[in-house]
Amino acid sequence: MRKINIRYLGAAAALAATPLASVLSDSVQDAHQRTEIIQLVAKQTQSQSLDLGEKGLGLGDERIIAEDLYQDGKKIGDHSVVCVYVHLDPGQLQCVGTFALPRGQIAGQALLHLPPAPAIDIPITGGAGAYSTAHGYVHTVPAGETERRLTFHITH
Repeated sequence: MRKINIRYLGAAAALAATPLASVLSDSVQDAHQRTEIIQLVAKQTQSQSLDLGEKGLGLGDERIIAEDLYQDGKKIGDHSVVCVYVHLDPGQLQCVGTFALPRGQIAGQALLHLPPAPAIDIPITGGAGAYSTAHGYVHTVPAGETERRLTFHITH
Protein backbone atom coordinates (compact mmCIF):
# COMPACT_ATOMS: atom_id res chain seq x y z
CA MET A 1 0.00 0.00 0.00
CA ARG A 2 1.47 3.34 -1.03
CA LYS A 3 0.38 6.53 0.76
CA ILE A 4 0.63 9.78 -1.20
CA ASN A 5 1.38 13.00 0.68
CA ILE A 6 -0.58 15.79 -1.07
CA ARG A 7 2.31 18.28 -0.96
CA TYR A 8 4.40 15.90 -3.08
CA LEU A 9 1.66 15.46 -5.69
CA GLY A 10 2.88 18.42 -7.77
CA ALA A 11 6.47 17.15 -7.77
CA ALA A 12 5.29 13.65 -8.69
CA ALA A 13 3.27 15.04 -11.61
CA ALA A 14 6.37 16.82 -12.93
CA LEU A 15 8.36 13.60 -13.17
CA ALA A 16 8.16 12.18 -16.67
CA ALA A 17 8.69 8.63 -15.38
CA THR A 18 5.66 8.80 -13.06
CA PRO A 19 2.52 9.85 -14.93
CA LEU A 20 -0.08 11.79 -12.92
CA ALA A 21 -2.77 9.26 -13.84
CA SER A 22 -0.97 6.41 -12.03
CA VAL A 23 -0.36 8.56 -8.93
CA LEU A 24 -4.05 9.48 -8.77
CA SER A 25 -5.05 5.87 -9.43
CA ASP A 26 -2.98 4.66 -6.44
CA SER A 27 -4.48 7.40 -4.28
CA VAL A 28 -8.06 6.41 -5.22
CA GLN A 29 -7.29 2.75 -4.63
CA ASP A 30 -5.87 3.50 -1.17
CA ALA A 31 -9.05 5.42 -0.32
CA HIS A 32 -11.11 2.24 -0.89
CA GLN A 33 -8.99 0.03 1.39
CA ARG A 34 -10.12 -0.48 4.95
CA THR A 35 -8.41 -1.83 8.03
CA GLU A 36 -10.21 -4.39 10.17
CA ILE A 37 -9.12 -5.03 13.77
CA ILE A 38 -9.99 -8.38 15.35
CA GLN A 39 -9.04 -9.22 18.94
CA LEU A 40 -8.93 -12.87 19.98
CA VAL A 41 -7.52 -15.13 22.67
CA ALA A 42 -5.69 -18.28 21.56
CA LYS A 43 -5.64 -21.26 23.93
CA GLN A 44 -3.27 -24.11 23.11
CA THR A 45 -5.01 -27.49 22.82
CA GLN A 46 -2.16 -29.66 21.49
CA SER A 47 1.56 -29.44 20.83
CA GLN A 48 4.20 -31.86 19.69
CA SER A 49 7.94 -31.63 19.04
CA LEU A 50 9.31 -33.87 16.31
CA ASP A 51 12.95 -35.00 16.38
CA LEU A 52 13.44 -35.78 12.69
CA GLY A 53 17.18 -36.23 12.29
CA GLU A 54 19.93 -37.32 14.62
CA LYS A 55 18.82 -37.72 18.23
CA GLY A 56 18.50 -34.35 19.92
CA LEU A 57 17.62 -30.90 18.65
CA GLY A 58 18.80 -30.34 15.09
CA LEU A 59 18.09 -28.44 11.91
CA GLY A 60 14.78 -29.52 10.39
CA ASP A 61 13.22 -30.62 13.69
CA GLU A 62 9.65 -29.39 14.02
CA ARG A 63 7.28 -27.96 16.59
CA ILE A 64 3.55 -28.31 15.86
CA ILE A 65 0.91 -26.36 17.82
CA ALA A 66 -2.90 -26.32 17.68
CA GLU A 67 -5.01 -23.66 19.40
CA ASP A 68 -8.67 -22.78 19.82
CA LEU A 69 -9.56 -19.13 19.16
CA TYR A 70 -11.95 -17.22 21.42
CA GLN A 71 -13.71 -13.88 21.14
CA ASP A 72 -15.54 -12.53 24.19
CA GLY A 73 -15.24 -15.96 25.82
CA LYS A 74 -16.87 -17.83 22.91
CA LYS A 75 -14.91 -20.26 20.70
CA ILE A 76 -15.04 -18.92 17.14
CA GLY A 77 -12.25 -20.77 15.35
CA ASP A 78 -8.92 -22.49 15.53
CA HIS A 79 -5.29 -22.04 14.59
CA SER A 80 -2.52 -24.44 13.68
CA VAL A 81 1.15 -23.74 13.11
CA VAL A 82 4.18 -25.75 12.09
CA CYS A 83 7.62 -24.39 12.97
CA VAL A 84 10.90 -25.77 11.65
CA TYR A 85 14.28 -25.17 13.28
CA VAL A 86 16.39 -23.37 10.65
CA HIS A 87 19.23 -22.22 12.93
CA LEU A 88 20.44 -23.60 16.26
CA ASP A 89 22.82 -21.12 17.87
CA PRO A 90 21.09 -18.76 18.25
CA GLY A 91 17.83 -20.62 17.72
CA GLN A 92 15.54 -19.63 14.86
CA LEU A 93 12.22 -21.13 13.82
CA GLN A 94 10.51 -20.67 10.45
CA CYS A 95 6.78 -20.84 11.24
CA VAL A 96 3.77 -21.12 8.93
CA GLY A 97 0.24 -21.08 10.32
CA THR A 98 -3.42 -20.75 9.44
CA PHE A 99 -6.21 -19.10 11.43
CA ALA A 100 -9.66 -20.55 10.62
CA LEU A 101 -12.35 -17.97 11.42
CA PRO A 102 -16.11 -17.89 10.74
CA ARG A 103 -15.71 -15.67 7.63
CA GLY A 104 -12.66 -17.43 6.16
CA GLN A 105 -9.03 -18.30 6.75
CA ILE A 106 -5.94 -16.14 7.30
CA ALA A 107 -2.42 -17.44 6.62
CA GLY A 108 0.69 -16.09 8.33
CA GLN A 109 4.41 -16.74 8.27
CA ALA A 110 7.31 -15.57 10.43
CA LEU A 111 10.95 -16.20 11.27
CA LEU A 112 11.09 -16.34 15.08
CA HIS A 113 14.31 -15.74 16.97
CA LEU A 114 14.83 -17.61 20.25
CA PRO A 115 14.30 -16.76 22.97
CA PRO A 116 11.15 -15.10 21.61
CA ALA A 117 10.45 -11.42 22.09
CA PRO A 118 7.66 -10.48 24.55
CA ALA A 119 5.44 -9.49 21.61
CA ILE A 120 5.65 -10.63 17.99
CA ASP A 121 4.10 -9.27 14.78
CA ILE A 122 3.30 -12.07 12.33
CA PRO A 123 2.92 -10.95 8.70
CA ILE A 124 -0.32 -11.99 6.99
CA THR A 125 0.64 -13.76 3.77
CA GLY A 126 -2.80 -14.60 2.37
CA GLY A 127 -6.31 -15.68 3.06
CA ALA A 128 -9.54 -17.21 1.81
CA GLY A 129 -13.22 -16.33 1.98
CA ALA A 130 -13.77 -12.81 3.35
CA TYR A 131 -9.98 -12.56 3.80
CA SER A 132 -8.98 -13.45 0.21
CA THR A 133 -7.43 -9.98 -0.33
CA ALA A 134 -6.18 -9.53 3.23
CA HIS A 135 -2.73 -8.35 4.17
CA GLY A 136 -1.34 -6.83 7.34
CA TYR A 137 -0.13 -8.51 10.52
CA VAL A 138 -1.17 -10.31 13.70
CA HIS A 139 0.24 -8.85 16.93
CA THR A 140 0.64 -11.66 19.48
CA VAL A 141 1.38 -11.30 23.20
CA PRO A 142 1.73 -14.21 25.66
CA ALA A 143 -0.92 -14.38 28.39
CA GLY A 144 0.33 -17.41 30.32
CA GLU A 145 2.01 -20.72 29.47
CA THR A 146 -0.56 -21.86 26.88
CA GLU A 147 -2.55 -18.70 26.12
CA ARG A 148 -1.90 -15.68 23.87
CA ARG A 149 -3.73 -12.47 23.03
CA LEU A 150 -3.97 -11.84 19.28
CA THR A 151 -4.77 -8.56 17.56
CA PHE A 152 -5.30 -8.87 13.79
CA HIS A 153 -4.58 -5.72 11.73
CA ILE A 154 -6.11 -6.66 8.39
CA THR A 155 -6.16 -4.36 5.38
CA HIS A 156 -8.56 -5.29 2.59
